[in-house]
Amino acid sequence: MTLGSRAVLSLDGVTDLWDKLFGAQPDPPLLLVAITGLAALVVVLTRLPWRIARNAITIAHEGGHALIALLTGRKLRGIRLHSDTSGLTLSAGRPTGLGMVFTLLAGYVAPSLIGLAGAWLLGGNRITLLLWVAIALLLAMLVMIRNVFGIISLLVTGGVVFCVSWFAPADVQAAFAYAGVWFLLIGGVRPVGELQTLRSRGRLPDSDADQLAGLTRVPGLFWVGFFGLVNLAALIAGAALLASPFI
Repeated sequence: MTLGSRAVLSLDGVTDLWDKLFGAQPDPPLLLVAITGLAALVVVLTRLPWRIARNAITIAHEGGHALIALLTGRKLRGIRLHSDTSGLTLSAGRPTGLGMVFTLLAGYVAPSLIGLAGAWLLGGNRITLLLWVAIALLLAMLVMIRNVFGIISLLVTGGVVFCVSWFAPADVQAAFAYAGVWFLLIGGVRPVGELQTLRSRGRLPDSDADQLAGLTRVPGLFWVGFFGLVNLAALIAGAALLASPFI
């Protein structure tokens, strides 16, 4: 094989990969979109499945804190994910100011906003691109994980997403992607209610909402309401995007 032939084959491979990532896939059946949405709702509302799947919400929550901390100039110290589905993101910088406020704001709204971005990609039938973006975000987050459970959680999650994106047929990829996006959109709402329940019982005095209250002198209940409104708006907008190919 000549050097020119190898270059052509290499270029063809890059082109194929580009088309695989950025090309639009066919519209999935409306029934698939509806069933995956219903399945996500059942998981969110059912105790044991939610207890297991909630780790994905925690990953998005802590990833939101981490991303905004970096964007606002804070120094990210590390992320921890725990087996009880709680998490912790540590960053260094001014303890007050807009950077800290936005970092605290990001956690509870991150799963829903990530779900909304995913719905936008799926609305354009970029299913494979969505899965590979998810892999890239998980790998970026893995660098900052500082405990064993967190490393295992991200490796398992990223490995599943990679296997589906690379080996699964198109209909399985579509079902997986839609189920994941629906879960982020719907699952992003429930933790806000859980947050307020724990706050009302005095069991979460250092919650994001209470820390925001201390920084802004605006009551913590306002911030809980803010989280809820943002996530409900993202759910409505995301559902509209997911349904857009059929309207």
